[in-house]
Amino acid sequence: MRYILSVLSVLLLALINPLIGHASPKPNVSANNAILMEQSSGRVLFEKKANEKQSIASITKVMTAIIAIESRKMDEKATTSRRAIYTEGSSIYLEQGEKMTVEDLVYGLMLRSGNDAAVAISEHIGGSVEGFVYLMNEKAKWIGMNNTHFDNPHGLESDNHYSTAYDMALLMRYAMENDYFKEITGTTTYQAKTRSYAWQNKNKLLTQYYDYCTGGKTGFTKKAGRTLLTSANKNKMNLIAVTLNAPDDWRDHMEMYEWGFDNFDLTSIKEKGKTQISGENKNVTGFLHDNVQVPLAKGEIENIKSRSVLLQEDADKIGETTFILDSKPIVTVPVFSEKNPESDNFLKDVFYVFKQISRWR
Repeated sequence: MRYILSVLSVLLLALINPLIGHASPKPNVSANNAILMEQSSGRVLFEKKANEKQSIASITKVMTAIIAIESRKMDEKATTSRRAIYTEGSSIYLEQGEKMTVEDLVYGLMLRSGNDAAVAISEHIGGSVEGFVYLMNEKAKWIGMNNTHFDNPHGLESDNHYSTAYDMALLMRYAMENDYFKEITGTTTYQAKTRSYAWQNKNKLLTQYYDYCTGGKTGFTKKAGRTLLTSANKNKMNLIAVTLNAPDDWRDHMEMYEWGFDNFDLTSIKEKGKTQISGENKNVTGFLHDNVQVPLAKGEIENIKSRSVLLQEDADKIGETTFILDSKPIVTVPVFSEKNPESDNFLKDVFYVFKQISRWR
């Protein structure tokens, strides 16, 4: 009997051990709110109260930076106002009347978290701080940041200034599609044309702690606590992490990243080219412009299903296909007309993608 029990125990351990090896425990983060998102698909890999509205402090400046970059005024010189120099908090020490290019101001905004730079940028591009804040909120709506409201360009405390970990990940996902932004956020040191010294990036995940970090923004106020928004690349996969009110944010981000990179691989689930899409009593041949790739854990690919919808047969974009894992949509992609599959539909693709990013979690 004892021998039989021993054999059963060995067999049981043999069955359990492989499962233990593949079931890595989720990150234990100090943050009150956190999220880990894969950039290309927008799939959420890990979250902790990710849709809870919170103060966000200076990670606000990612929105300020991307609007400045998209304004195409980076070579213009902005004149520093009295309002800018008297903005409290972190500063790049602008002087009233000083002229600095918007590009230099954006570097000061992102690397040194200059609140004075944020005001100078917003006044030059938006005509006023209030005008620029209007642009920020319009952009947030367009990106799909449905639980966000900006009240200023720097992140100083206000009852009407808030976001969520999920919305800020959407913002970073959008911003990282811009090569100019990627260059700025990934810069470790920069010297403005009007300065005799260089600015060092405050993002220690980028400069010291994590070799795979590609950019991000730090933040802190007494109300918000420590906030951090970063990106990382490893194994040909780009991840985005956000933590709000996180006493140990550097460790939180590294732990989330390593867990994500260890447990997920960017996997092609549908090749570009012809695809069938179902309409009312008919099947129509459409075309996918790109391979559909999503981050998947081991064994998940076998459980993926798809659902296609025909929207308008005579349009460039005739429909869309949603890929579903365990009854949960993970990515939705546009299906285009087969008439000219190689044509450049870049603007249509971009507009569609960023209208979709907030639809599926």
